[in-house]
Amino acid sequence: MNGHLELRDHLAAYLAVREALGFKDAARTRMLNNFVEYVTGVNGRWPIDARLALDWACGPSSVRSPGGQACRLSTARRFLCYLKASIPETQIPDSGLLARPRRRRPYIFTQEEIVRILDAASAMRPQRTLRPHVYASMIGLLASTGMRAGEVIRLRIDDVLLEADPPCVTILETKFRKSRIVVLHPTTAEKLRTYALLRGKLGYAGLSDLFFMSEIGTAINYGFFATWFARTTRQLGMAPSSGARPPTLHSLRHTFAVERLTRWCQDGAPIREWLPNLSVYLGHVSPEETYWYLTATPALLATALSTFERSAIRGERQ
Repeated sequence: MNGHLELRDHLAAYLAVREALGFKDAARTRMLNNFVEYVTGVNGRWPIDARLALDWACGPSSVRSPGGQACRLSTARRFLCYLKASIPETQIPDSGLLARPRRRRPYIFTQEEIVRILDAASAMRPQRTLRPHVYASMIGLLASTGMRAGEVIRLRIDDVLLEADPPCVTILETKFRKSRIVVLHPTTAEKLRTYALLRGKLGYAGLSDLFFMSEIGTAINYGFFATWFARTTRQLGMAPSSGARPPTLHSLRHTFAVERLTRWCQDGAPIREWLPNLSVYLGHVSPEETYWYLTATPALLATALSTFERSAIRGERQ
């Protein structure tokens, strides 16, 4: 059997499995097709060895930055792990062969900063219109649930179940093609009820089925919303520390995840057992995706240290 021809069949099967799991792999598909073309163009190199994958990742056609080369090798490495199950002679490059650039720490809001942002949204002009209430309600929902901004923008009236027990919103076919139910805190549900009543009182209910809408009944423009948020946080003096990212809408999602983990640590909850719950709530494919959001903060580190000390003391007493 021609191994190179068989390789294309294995790639097609690998991509089909990832698609079934909910991954959107347009960029990886292009890279892996390029990898397969590279492999088939090298005579006498079969099965695939680690050096071949490394040469492709660092080759002249690759992204020149170290981060781009590391990304290419990581993409090939995942496919080779899959391939090795069928072709045991396949070699898998070590994960640390190419250094990745350090990921900049996301901005984590304090509760006081979130309140100031909500106040700024409520003070938006023009007053006596729906716009200030839309922005304030969207930011409050993002901060209290960790939802993605795009998910909040796309919510429709039927997705927001404020009279359910407990109140929740349904997220349908979002990132990774996953649907989920996001339970709301009672205070969040009450704020959204107030917004919904005002939305109807001002006559916007007849314009659109979108829960959050512009003054003319269209969907909120993500770019305008994100720009306003970034500009407002700068005006409020919320500057990142050295090496950290500036505040963005996505920082609210980071903040939610870190705050939830910190509270679980403070309550002595079984973090390893509960982390998959947080992963599902945030709409991730697996808990590994959630780890990206669990950035160390002074509060989280202090809580983790306290938990470790309590465990050590219990161990000494036993």
